[in-house]
Amino acid sequence: MATILSSAPSGARAAVSPEGAVPASDGVGRLVLVVGPSGAGKDSLIAYCRERLAGSDRVVFPRRVITREDAGDTEDHDTVSEDAFHRMVSEGAFALHWRAHGLGYGIPAAITADRAAARTIVVNVSRSVIDKARRRFPPVLVVSVTAPVAVLADRLSRRGRESPERVQARLERSGSYVVEGEDVLVLDNAGPIEQAGETLLAVLVAPGA
Repeated sequence: MATILSSAPSGARAAVSPEGAVPASDGVGRLVLVVGPSGAGKDSLIAYCRERLAGSDRVVFPRRVITREDAGDTEDHDTVSEDAFHRMVSEGAFALHWRAHGLGYGIPAAITADRAAARTIVVNVSRSVIDKARRRFPPVLVVSVTAPVAVLADRLSRRGRESPERVQARLERSGSYVVEGEDVLVLDNAGPIEQAGETLLAVLVAPGA
């Protein structure tokens, strides 16, 4: 497992090519799976990179479909009802889907067209679908976002979406959050968003990303 230590100065900036990431050598776009415990900052990192790659058509950030109302303080996503979500699953509308915390999550099947067009596709997913993604959509790059428990606790508390009991349960699960494989990069997001953000950005635009 490779590890990326996000230790660059917060003012540093990655060199971003207008063309975005170079596709994998076989001409198929790479699927970048961003995973990590609650509070690690996955959505913030993705938003950081999406903003800076807004002019590129080589890196895409599909919106997730979630059975959760948009409360304004959550990620930008498409909201559907439980019935609609189950129907979409049965109709093959998702490339990947899973359940977590009582909600349904889906990645649109349209990413298959992006892969065929040799685009890099960046998605926030549950670790429960990593193996399925590896089998169905190679090559895959798994970016495992981490932060110390104290940082996770502070972020979850400030987020204010859940009771202290549920926050504690999430923190306890984070202690066993391990993702392994030759295709895994570990990204420390304990500091300012610019540090880990620029590191992830450099990964996305690097040859073979």
